[in-house]
Amino acid sequence: MSTVRNYMLTRFFGATLFTLACLLGLFGFFDIIREVPDLGKGSYDTTTMLAHVALMIPGHAYELMPLAVLIGALLAMSQLSGTSEYTAIRTFGISLAQIARFKLIFGLIMALAALMLGEFISPHSEQMAERLKLQSTRSLIAQEFRSGLWVKDDNNIINVREMLPDNTLLGIRIYSYDNNYHLLRSEYAERATYQGKGDWLLENVRSSTLHEDRITTARQATRQWQSVLQPDILAVLLVVPEQMSALDLLTYIEHLKSNQQKTQRYEIALWGKLFYPLACISMALVALAFTPTQRRHNDLGAKLFIGIGLGIGFHFCNRLFAHLGLLYDWNPLLTATLPTALFLIAGTWAIIRQEKR
Repeated sequence: MSTVRNYMLTRFFGATLFTLACLLGLFGFFDIIREVPDLGKGSYDTTTMLAHVALMIPGHAYELMPLAVLIGALLAMSQLSGTSEYTAIRTFGISLAQIARFKLIFGLIMALAALMLGEFISPHSEQMAERLKLQSTRSLIAQEFRSGLWVKDDNNIINVREMLPDNTLLGIRIYSYDNNYHLLRSEYAERATYQGKGDWLLENVRSSTLHEDRITTARQATRQWQSVLQPDILAVLLVVPEQMSALDLLTYIEHLKSNQQKTQRYEIALWGKLFYPLACISMALVALAFTPTQRRHNDLGAKLFIGIGLGIGFHFCNRLFAHLGLLYDWNPLLTATLPTALFLIAGTWAIIRQEKR
């Protein structure tokens, strides 16, 4: 039993890693095509571009893991069936339920690998990739408004014109309000440098304070500024929410909630991050449901094609549900978990149906 299990797991892992390598090569090629127009901007040369593309590989691996698990498991099972090894394994007395347990072990291991990628490797590599390109092209972080980045911090509204890759802020405006949203003070600083523990050093500060009957102005060469705005929070601008770690998402969600801002997009990303590894288990079970039972090549090809189509469908369905949930204000937990749950239920049902035949 253990010999058969280890043999099948070896075939599953080998086919999955080969599939993942092929998919990463394809996505890397597309990344290179997308980056070619930026060559020559600043110091962004071919070597830097390749380093940037290489740093994006962990993020692609995380996104493609469930699809690679499905295709890899289907390929492995098709090969076993094509060489009659699968028939021999079943004749040896290995039931479909036992093979499903092998697939479950395989799915759990790949789910742990996806979790490690999504939590500890992908977020950092994505940030490093974006910082490398920003520094090379002398560009700034993408901004949603022409006037710059806007952030709410308690009773302060903060506008940052530019943010450099080293987290230095340029052109900072701080508008302070009372509890009735009456403007009390306006400040402008040319530059802000992070000092640690929420402290920023503002340089060339001009301030205007509004009184009941007059406005007073002041100038300072430097001033200490305490704010909940920290590089860890600003780092959210370097990567999309889906590429952030669960801990960073949780921190940013708390920041948005404390300032009474919408959190749905980040909550969907958080729940998706927590439940996404389960998609590897779902895909492993779905692959078993499409295992060819005969050696006929048309049976092998048809089931392999349908299974791969389902995997690609899941990949796009997962993204579609996230956008629909954001558009129609669906429950974040339901939006993030429904595609995975449906595929898991469908895979389990297909295995039970196949066992009853």
